[in-house]
Amino acid sequence: MLIKSPPPKLLTEAHATPESAYVSRRTLIKGVGAGIGGLLLARNAQALDLFGADKPQAAPRKPLDFAADKPAPELALTPEAKVTTHNNFYEFGTGKTDPAEHSQQLKTEPWTLTVEGEVEKPGTVDVWKLMGEIGLEERIYRMRCVEAWSMVIPWVGFELGKFLKRFAPTSRAKYVAFETLYDPEQMPGQRNRYVGGGVDYPYVEGLRMDEAMHPLSILSVGLYGKTLPPQNGAPIRLVVPWKYGFKGIKSIVKIKLVEHMPPTSWNKLAPQEYGFFANVNPAVDHPRWSQASERFIGPGGLFSVKRQPTLPFNGYAEEVASLYSGMDLKKFY
Repeated sequence: MLIKSPPPKLLTEAHATPESAYVSRRTLIKGVGAGIGGLLLARNAQALDLFGADKPQAAPRKPLDFAADKPAPELALTPEAKVTTHNNFYEFGTGKTDPAEHSQQLKTEPWTLTVEGEVEKPGTVDVWKLMGEIGLEERIYRMRCVEAWSMVIPWVGFELGKFLKRFAPTSRAKYVAFETLYDPEQMPGQRNRYVGGGVDYPYVEGLRMDEAMHPLSILSVGLYGKTLPPQNGAPIRLVVPWKYGFKGIKSIVKIKLVEHMPPTSWNKLAPQEYGFFANVNPAVDHPRWSQASERFIGPGGLFSVKRQPTLPFNGYAEEVASLYSGMDLKKFY
């Protein structure tokens, strides 16, 4: 499948990722990953080394075997060190560096994922066994956060729609609901709603069925050729590149196909700010800031962050705009 790249003028060679940050995909298959290092984009606009002597060491990650023969889109990648240290995962704290700092003890093996609801073949799968059985592929996607920053990330995973077909959805399945692990002992943000951003845990998200079945929607089990680190949603998370990042629910334990629109965590908490659809739309501002432009997090230090125009549907309009034909995208934000 051809994944259309955004116009190259938005991501120039000046943003190119150094060779040390991402080696060839075939090298990654052999287990040689990108080096971790450099300046980290931290909260309070300061550089911070999360993995110093007094910080938890990063959880070990395994190399993944995935399809690497398709040409990659010509997108400048965000360095791995920034992808794994600048995160939103409120179960581990609300600061951008909190997830990397507080999630390293998350136990991700064993891990099961249950699929239920409006399906003819409900069941539970072992995620780690699934990784060895299902065909993985790399998808290089632009990712856009509602806070107006963006990254380009090489995800490894598989199409959500193909996975759901294994469970034979019924004609009553109109939406797909997702649920994150609930374990306050491992996820300190779940112990206290203030620490966890006010979210009513467990974190839940949802897609309309046609969105879930679209080939751009994937379940990711890795990035940069290796399994996901805990702060990025290990061992399995949702990636929907034309939507704002909060739709990408992490550390999923349950998927339920339902007839009616399911509740979603941020929509419940602040419906005036976070809609169910959450399509990237430069014409619909957040109540507290504009969405017309974004800061691309690329190589270099703090002051190398580039501001660029926000693209409708995050640059994937040609592939997904037809899903919303006739909808008022300002009303259904």
